[in-house]
Amino acid sequence: MRRTLSITMVFVVLILCGLMLQSCGQDTGEMESTIESLKKRISELEAENASLKEQLTKSKEKAASKEIEVGFVYVSPVGDAGWSYAHDQGRLAMNALPGVTSSYVESVPEGPDSERVILNMARKGYNVIFATSFGYMDPMLKVAKQFPDTVFMHCSGFKLAPNMGNYFGRMYQARYLAGMVAGSMTKSNTLGYVAAFPIPEVIRGINAYTLGAQAVNPKVEVRVVWTKTWYDPATEKEAAKSLLDVGADVIAQHQDSPGPQEAAQEKGVYSVGYNSDMTAFAPKAHLTAPVWNWGPYYKQVVEAVRNGTWKSEAAWPGMKEGIVDLAPFGAMVPEAVKTKVMAKKKEILDGKAKIFTGPIKDQAGKVRVAAGEAASDQEMLGMKYFVQGVVGTLE
Repeated sequence: MRRTLSITMVFVVLILCGLMLQSCGQDTGEMESTIESLKKRISELEAENASLKEQLTKSKEKAASKEIEVGFVYVSPVGDAGWSYAHDQGRLAMNALPGVTSSYVESVPEGPDSERVILNMARKGYNVIFATSFGYMDPMLKVAKQFPDTVFMHCSGFKLAPNMGNYFGRMYQARYLAGMVAGSMTKSNTLGYVAAFPIPEVIRGINAYTLGAQAVNPKVEVRVVWTKTWYDPATEKEAAKSLLDVGADVIAQHQDSPGPQEAAQEKGVYSVGYNSDMTAFAPKAHLTAPVWNWGPYYKQVVEAVRNGTWKSEAAWPGMKEGIVDLAPFGAMVPEAVKTKVMAKKKEILDGKAKIFTGPIKDQAGKVRVAAGEAASDQEMLGMKYFVQGVVGTLE
């Protein structure tokens, strides 16, 4: 920019000198000599400018070619659906970046086993390590303290270190939309929810789903059954069946396997998937699903590490950033329902709709969010209560 400005200034000086020389009566020979000298300087500056551009291009190419090795730790099999599958799709999108290679270890139990896997990756010299389950938080923190030059990223947790960040997505936004679909499609006004563990992440999703359903059908209740699993197809399918037995005619879930979807289809009712589009497993039942798109975020983190701008922080991107979304609607969803849901989605994208806006009461009738107010991020991240309309305990 400065070189370009210098060249422009020389042209201006050239013109001004010409005018001054003419006004001063300087002879033609001297004026031509001055002009030739200025032209020579212009050529020199143009050559310098071209050289600087070439150096900048080479510098960018060198930065882009810096090799980055990335490791991922998954709590369940990658398979072709679910939580780990969604993260792995993000990994594959990240792999498209020049100079980036990655690997993963799947089906890693939370606890000591995860510490061993994370430690092994750090010892091998991975530049970035992503641990993608809540229970990996403390093991990752322990390893991070031993390898200060490695960047560690924990999904769904809340602890930070100078070289460890955490991240999640505002999945409650898509949960709310899915709840609108379920609330519109139920005939019994009983929705079933197969839940994983009673942690804020899961509780927040159940509450958002319930609020979305109530927005279109105030008579709806959401019955919750805990499995204490992230991936156990048989257990999760049986939990769905128990909900079907008490009259639920739409089954939602917060686990990796499509077991609950299959149970719903076998019973001839509807279902709402999670993590990825589960239509293929229950095409006659699957209404839609809140889904993840981790590719943009994983690319962002790796590029920041490569160019030296990464910093430890708690990241919580959402629908606006393209991290969460709603899967395509099943053929059974009426156009009127689709239109209403998509209108609400636009409000969320435009920042006009806050999901947890009061008045919101808990199961006991206590006001948790006052009328006209919206829950803060801190309140949502630490959510440990069920809203009215949820039938179940936090155990």
